[in-house]
Amino acid sequence: MSRPTTSSTATTHAKPATRRNTLPARLSPGMACDTAFRIIARRHLDAVLAQHDGTCRGDPDALHQIRIALTHLRTAIRFFSPMVDDALRPNVWAELKWLNGQLGMVRDLDVAIERVVAESGDELAVVAELQHWDEKRAESHRLLARALQSARYRRLVEQTSTWIDSGPWSTRRSKEAIRLRRRTLADHATERLTEWETTLLKKARKLKRLDVDKRHKLRLLNKRMTYSTESLADLFSDGAATKHKSILKQLRKAQRSLGQLNDDARGQALAASLNGVGLDAGHRFLNRKRQKKLLRTASVAYRKLDKAKRFRSSDLTPSSEPEA
Repeated sequence: MSRPTTSSTATTHAKPATRRNTLPARLSPGMACDTAFRIIARRHLDAVLAQHDGTCRGDPDALHQIRIALTHLRTAIRFFSPMVDDALRPNVWAELKWLNGQLGMVRDLDVAIERVVAESGDELAVVAELQHWDEKRAESHRLLARALQSARYRRLVEQTSTWIDSGPWSTRRSKEAIRLRRRTLADHATERLTEWETTLLKKARKLKRLDVDKRHKLRLLNKRMTYSTESLADLFSDGAATKHKSILKQLRKAQRSLGQLNDDARGQALAASLNGVGLDAGHRFLNRKRQKKLLRTASVAYRKLDKAKRFRSSDLTPSSEPEA
């Protein structure tokens, strides 16, 4: 099945602001939180930029990767709140949310189309349906490519990069602001991950009774926990590496199941918007047996996560002084 491409020879390249300081390549437990935030945020902003051209060309994999990188970046901002909650953060956040929305529609269509193709036993029977899906995908991609080549996107990259490096959060002189910047990453990570894990497991106990919207919120919380744990992999000492992998394994299992449930809900909504085939196409995403299986898989993952030992500062290699 063909995919739309962008033929412009003048593809817009947005570049981050010139970086003033060279940062360490890896995180360390004793590292100050301001340095850690810059390392993590830059990694993910660079990953967004690396997938820009492929996404403009219509490559579904590039689109998937740019969304993952963007979600990682937004999660990093949440993870280091309130340290980075300055006067500019709301605008940075709003623009990142706008970009996520632009990417989301096309990604949802890619997932839905993959589902239609995978479940079509008789190719001829779904040709007309796929034509409607592809037309909607092509239209949505044209809008996305336009957004990624716009002045708004270029400003977003420049503003976000500058804010990461030297936003008002980095120079506030109050005792609390200075304390938050100088706090060791190990201390902050232990507190934050424990807080998020406790909230996640509490909500997960009600998983089978949650409606679509509340289940979606649980999925976002799970994703936040998963991505933060992945970003902090450098920190875990050798003795805690097994625990780190075990926690990630259960988080990812739950994430996949909740993601597939969310894809089904989005597929139903998108199918309803297709001209002429909405009703029949919508049934493709209604499968009670599949839903029960996915809920059961997620529930088991959360039970195993609940039984595992929680995050502790002892999991991280100790360091007595904050590092620059």
